[in-house]
Amino acid sequence: MTTDVLTRTEPLVRPTMAELPYEPRSASAARRLVRGALTDWELDHLVDDAELIVTELVSNAAKTGCLTAMRVGISRVTNRAGQAVRISVRDGSRSLPVMVGAAHDAESGRGLALVDRLAVVWGVDLDPHGKTTWADIAEDRA
Repeated sequence: MTTDVLTRTEPLVRPTMAELPYEPRSASAARRLVRGALTDWELDHLVDDAELIVTELVSNAAKTGCLTAMRVGISRVTNRAGQAVRISVRDGSRSLPVMVGAAHDAESGRGLALVDRLAVVWGVDLDPHGKTTWADIAEDRA
């Protein structure tokens, strides 16, 4: 009797999506997800900007008061600017995020302005039970 041994020749790929609770501490799990994916894709030069973006998007989702889980994802896409990394956060609220002009000494209110500055493009997709807020970062960003 012979036994076939299967060996894995492909590298294990980190998950590119996670379900996280609506809590501020979920931002650290989202940063780990983003950092891991970018490292696997050899796009380490995007880690700092991507971590900042996902932190802001998760923080906004955590403030919605939803009781289910938010879904955080990272993927590679092609948009009008070329190859990009898309960071997305889906939550159960249909309230649209609003970019506000924060005062110079304000301790909050700058999140979407930072996302707007770092992303090539960002937006919101509504669905019947919530929304997905996403931001694209150009892969060739130095």
